[in-house]
Amino acid sequence: MSLVDTHAHIFLEEFDSDRGAMLDRVREAGVEKILMPAIDSDTHERLFSLAASQPELCQPMIGLHPCSVKENYRNELKIVADFLEKQKVVAIGEIGLDFYWDLSFRDQQHEAFGQQLQWARERGLPVSIHSRNATDECIAQVRELQDGRLKGVFHCFSGTVEQAREIIGLGFHLGIGGVLTFKNAGLDKVVKDLDLSHIVLETDAPYLAPVPYRGKRNESAYLKPVAQKLADIKEMSVDLIEKITTENAKKLFGL
Repeated sequence: MSLVDTHAHIFLEEFDSDRGAMLDRVREAGVEKILMPAIDSDTHERLFSLAASQPELCQPMIGLHPCSVKENYRNELKIVADFLEKQKVVAIGEIGLDFYWDLSFRDQQHEAFGQQLQWARERGLPVSIHSRNATDECIAQVRELQDGRLKGVFHCFSGTVEQAREIIGLGFHLGIGGVLTFKNAGLDKVVKDLDLSHIVLETDAPYLAPVPYRGKRNESAYLKPVAQKLADIKEMSVDLIEKITTENAKKLFGL
């Protein structure tokens, strides 16, 4: 069975020393596609270079990460707009709101998020949404712009059942990764009664490695333990979990 990692930053320098071996492990684990969200102009070249060298496996997104929304955010948005004109991408991402580290650019984050949601709507592209300490705010902003054309994933979802149902009601998917395997995260109770048609799998590599790799560098091959944990929670075969989540990802991202 094949898997799709819908969110992994494998173009970052954390993989420079063994990227080839890491990609071999990915293929051995049955991961057939890795979707790579952008961060900002400091890493766009790395992202698109890897996508060009691995066109069957690695699929690029473009976007401005909320943690990169600073004084120069309008210039960064212009760079995103330029890439959208010249480069084929599977989604606009990673975009959204992050109110965990710094609230200095809260208004600018909202502006950048809204602009990129509009671009996605106009172009018929899905979005990958980052919503750390800002899930309700992201939901509200999506709801405000949802006219039936917006679609995408709330990446690294770790919210409540109520938030999950709101997201699904807006026509969006939940990106489920390593947090599902964490003992006290509580995400297992949230996903237990959710319909699998709204779930896609992800790693967020190199971050948030699942048990039994927790604390180590994450990589796309570690999607297997996430799929197995979801299978255990749902009391289903892991093959069926992989089949359904892969079909969800392929349909959503046009793979």
